[in-house]
Amino acid sequence: MTEKVAIIGAGLIGRSWSALFARAGYEVQVWDADPGVLARFPADIAALCDTLVTERLLDDKPGTLARIRTCPTLEEAVAGVSFVQENGPEKIEVKTELFARLDAATPPQAVIASSTSAIVASRFTEGLAHRERCLVGHPVNPPHLVPVVELCPAPWTNAAAMDRAEAIYAAIGQVPVKMTRERDGFVLNRLQGALLGEALRLLGEGTVSVEGLDATIKHGLGLRWTLIGPIETIDLNAPGGITDYAARYGGFYARLAAEPAGPEVFSVEQAEKIAASWPQDRSPEKIRERQDRRDRRLAALRRHLAAEQF
Repeated sequence: MTEKVAIIGAGLIGRSWSALFARAGYEVQVWDADPGVLARFPADIAALCDTLVTERLLDDKPGTLARIRTCPTLEEAVAGVSFVQENGPEKIEVKTELFARLDAATPPQAVIASSTSAIVASRFTEGLAHRERCLVGHPVNPPHLVPVVELCPAPWTNAAAMDRAEAIYAAIGQVPVKMTRERDGFVLNRLQGALLGEALRLLGEGTVSVEGLDATIKHGLGLRWTLIGPIETIDLNAPGGITDYAARYGGFYARLAAEPAGPEVFSVEQAEKIAASWPQDRSPEKIRERQDRRDRRLAALRRHLAAEQF
């Protein structure tokens, strides 16, 4: 029998997960609290699959779509499933209500994972009868093009649930990264936050333009990080490896760490100043056009990296 999964929340992230699971052969049952979102879902998922076909990341669009169906209720969506991916709004009260319903309706052996970007699972699963099977499975937007997914356990999540989630994500072509304990922001957003804080400070000081800063990442750090991570980078950037790197440059980085960017760099006022220095058409239509262009370029990069087996 084909394994079934439930996708709870049919927006952008839910569509991505639906395509990934269905492409891998799972039967996908989709529900959303908004009837309008659910009504638009068939057209939206078909368009997403068209993009994957165009970029040669999907071979069988008809078969993929045939494995996806929408459900009128949450309870129907989770019936008979072995895995649930929740993609509701990033609000603690919504997560708490959703997980209470999911825990009551989902088969006891099923793993329930949340796509939350910033809320650790202990905040919305503590009172559940089967809380040990709940965890965070945090994707990077858009998941169908950026494969890493962070697995963050609550203090009571059992090892079997983490192992099961890891195996399922790997089976659909993602790159699961298991954390050993909860940390706000997980791994990716903590790293992104550190870099972003320094970037915003440099922009606020007028040290560099937005174009110059983004070019430094795109054509410098980001280009290198496409192939290797920051730890392997420093291991290769000194003749004696990582220890030699620390001996050579540790003092400089220690001085930077002693004076980190302050919380004020993340203020709306700071963002307004940066936006004013960097004119862009930020209408919803233009934002979507830029997102689509980003996704096409990400798809091409994924295809290249897969072909080269980096």
